[in-house]
Amino acid sequence: MPREAKNRVLYILKYLWEHTDENHTAAINDISGYLNSIGITAGRKTIADDIEQLQECGYDVVCNKSRQNQYFIGSRELELPELKMLVDAVQAAKFISPKKSKALINKLSTLASPYQAGELNRQLYIDGRVKTTNENVYYIVDLLYTAINEKKQVTFKYYEYTLEKTKVFKHNGQVYVFSPYDLVWSNDSYYVFGFSESHGKVVKFRVDRMYKPTLVETAAAAKPKEYNIEDFCKQVFMMYDAETFTVELLCESSLMKAIVDRFGDKVDTKAMDCAHFKATVEVSASPTFYAWVFTYAGKIKILSPKSVVEAYKEHLTEAAQNA
Repeated sequence: MPREAKNRVLYILKYLWEHTDENHTAAINDISGYLNSIGITAGRKTIADDIEQLQECGYDVVCNKSRQNQYFIGSRELELPELKMLVDAVQAAKFISPKKSKALINKLSTLASPYQAGELNRQLYIDGRVKTTNENVYYIVDLLYTAINEKKQVTFKYYEYTLEKTKVFKHNGQVYVFSPYDLVWSNDSYYVFGFSESHGKVVKFRVDRMYKPTLVETAAAAKPKEYNIEDFCKQVFMMYDAETFTVELLCESSLMKAIVDRFGDKVDTKAMDCAHFKATVEVSASPTFYAWVFTYAGKIKILSPKSVVEAYKEHLTEAAQNA
């Protein structure tokens, strides 16, 4: 028996997967014609039995019973709305280069039927979004996840930009020895948190600015007891960290959603009057925190501590002088 005939069931599955969906069905004659084109002869009952075997093995081959039964693949690994959402996320992700975005979307399209794949050719407008030109981010993220899972260190150089927009290595090309703990996707950039040997503490690096990270066999440093990535991300604004304070904010009632979005639904709040509530939060008092407060145009007021109140006033004064 020819090898193709032995694999007849697989060829039927391949045909159904590549040519059918709920809006595009195939009859036994269609499947038979395909099998004949690749040198396989099979009768109607044989093909029907093969399809029943696929169904028994868990494949969602749906049969619309009629005078001439119509077959199609029902559910796939990912449904079309899920694929559309993933394609939009890939297009929007700043850390994925245009070239890699196109390649990844093409791969996602193979999970849909050919008729649905055309719907994944979407042009999503992303306001003010600039995609990275670093083609290696894809692989750096994978290497860092490997290091985290295997509890190993990585080494790399780190670069920044000069006034002329040219890349230069930080600290004259210093090689960082780093124990990665967590990857965070914030403000559409990837950051890795971990223990830096040269800093002597937990720090973060932006992944797309890491140059040729290498996985080494040295075991990663143990996480400090006080390390908690979830708490850090709630406290820090736009990945700019500074000294942490317990801050009281007087907020207009309309901003409850914004406070919950920022600090989570377990944030400590207390109604002050019918128009205001107080939120008590742990924050990193950085310039980006003050900028966040300013964004609400007076609808958020910093009540305490006094040092944070005074620092905010200084930022407002400097901003007014530089305007």
